[in-house]
Amino acid sequence: MLEREALSAAASYGIDFAREKLAGKKVLALTGAGLSTDSGIPDYRGAGRVARHPMTYDIFMGSHEAQVRYWARSFIGWNRIAEAEPNRGHFALAQAESLGKVFQIITQNVDQLHQKSGSRNVIDLHGRLDQVRCTNCTQVINRMHMDQLLTELNPQITRSGDFEFTPDGDAEVEAAEGFQVPACPDCNGVLKPDVVFFGESVPTQVVETAMKRLDEADALLVAGTSLTVNSGLRFARRAARANKPIVIVNIGATKADELATAKIEANTSLALEGLLID
Repeated sequence: MLEREALSAAASYGIDFAREKLAGKKVLALTGAGLSTDSGIPDYRGAGRVARHPMTYDIFMGSHEAQVRYWARSFIGWNRIAEAEPNRGHFALAQAESLGKVFQIITQNVDQLHQKSGSRNVIDLHGRLDQVRCTNCTQVINRMHMDQLLTELNPQITRSGDFEFTPDGDAEVEAAEGFQVPACPDCNGVLKPDVVFFGESVPTQVVETAMKRLDEADALLVAGTSLTVNSGLRFARRAARANKPIVIVNIGATKADELATAKIEANTSLALEGLLID
């Protein structure tokens, strides 16, 4: 049941209004980091958070030192992502999918929590953190295998859970001196997490597939994202041009608030249950 007492009167009204607008419609959900905060994964721009400065694609590819710094921090922070569990927001979307209320999820998250909660129709717009790809031959290896390689090369490193980390599992720690990073086992190329870094373009085929699915939708539900970057904002703009209802669930302003049919200022774990299930 929706915990109405935990929501403001405005949020409760917004949920009731939005339910009417989404009733009987083929809904596509676009999700962001705010959906995963209740699973213990921080976001980059949430209300009250200190600004974070993630590594960009150009910096990562620009030097071996940057790659060492990334993988040393990722080696420490990865377990926090790997062990995270879906929250009520993820389960609400998965249940809504099984009930035929949501036919597609497009997520900006790289944590695979939608899949863990049971959602089947998920497009990982920004890639998957549980995979690593060679930037030369494009071979993909499992992140757990990468973890084993890093462990073998760096037996002196002791992991600790006492640190801040980012949505990409990048621990806020300094790289240990002498940290070793493996090369691609096939071609000796540079190994990179299979995610879209800041400053890197989303693969064209992924964008085209996502846009096609949006065109098939009757309505757009945006949950847990401020839509600060264009990779997410363009979906709201496209939906608005097609006169599709847009419902936004997010704490704090988003770049698409002026396009929204309904804006629900509330925690996604609570609001999505009331919007999609109750």
